[in-house]
Amino acid sequence: MFGNPVDRPRSHENLFGAYLRHHRQKLDPSALGFTVGRRRTPGLRREEVAQRAHISPTWYTWLEQGRGGAPSAEVLDRIAGALMLTDEEREHLFLLGLGRPPEVRYQKSEGVTPRLQRVLDALDPSPAIIRTATWDVVAWNRAATVILMNYGSLPPEQRNILRWLFLDPRARTAQYDWENVARSVLGLFRLEIARAGASAAVEPLIDELSRLSPDFKAMWQDNDVRGPHGEAVKHIRHPALGEFAFEYSSFAVDGRKDLSLVVYNPTSQNGAARVASLITDPAAERDLSR
Repeated sequence: MFGNPVDRPRSHENLFGAYLRHHRQKLDPSALGFTVGRRRTPGLRREEVAQRAHISPTWYTWLEQGRGGAPSAEVLDRIAGALMLTDEEREHLFLLGLGRPPEVRYQKSEGVTPRLQRVLDALDPSPAIIRTATWDVVAWNRAATVILMNYGSLPPEQRNILRWLFLDPRARTAQYDWENVARSVLGLFRLEIARAGASAAVEPLIDELSRLSPDFKAMWQDNDVRGPHGEAVKHIRHPALGEFAFEYSSFAVDGRKDLSLVVYNPTSQNGAARVASLITDPAAERDLSR
């Protein structure tokens, strides 16, 4: 047992130092390979955090005491790792220590939870997808399958919106004013990958599309950047429904900065009923794949 409870920040203390101390005292020394012995307070000692972060124990002590000046981003990254901070905790550490968030670190999405899939399924008959910052579609509902694309029939590496838009001839047939749609999508894509720190991750995709699609290559070289539409109306040509209109909206997924939820809402009750009828029709997927 430790003699003292975890320290609480007091009003006269520096918030940065108090934050460091709070997370230091939450860690289990034995789980991290340190001898417990007799300790006056719970958690790691300052010199143990410094050891894990590969910085001077004196320098770390000064940081907790508010005497060390502003640390570098590299030092904060090391301390965040030493304290085993989550992404959100690491961001808060940077805000306290440097007054700005850390540079974005892109992490490839591994899919969605069953809870998110249930959210998508509950949105039928509105087509809904979840896409990554690199515009890979990682989840969808039944309405999306029969209206937009049978994503389940594609290998995971082919479920990319840009790849479909520029390489699949059906995209030009389905879109009204294909060129304007393509430019808008590409401008937003460029903005989102920069925000997500994913520019390096999409280089193979950019190279592939530039090689296979002259239109993509020309538009990409224009370096056009466009912001999100928020809410807008999308018109499509569907094999079974003919000309059809959807209001579409994009939402951030709570707790998943790498994902966006996109919902296509039929603009009329009659339209929703027509989509609902397709959802139960096994032939709908075959029609869409022609």
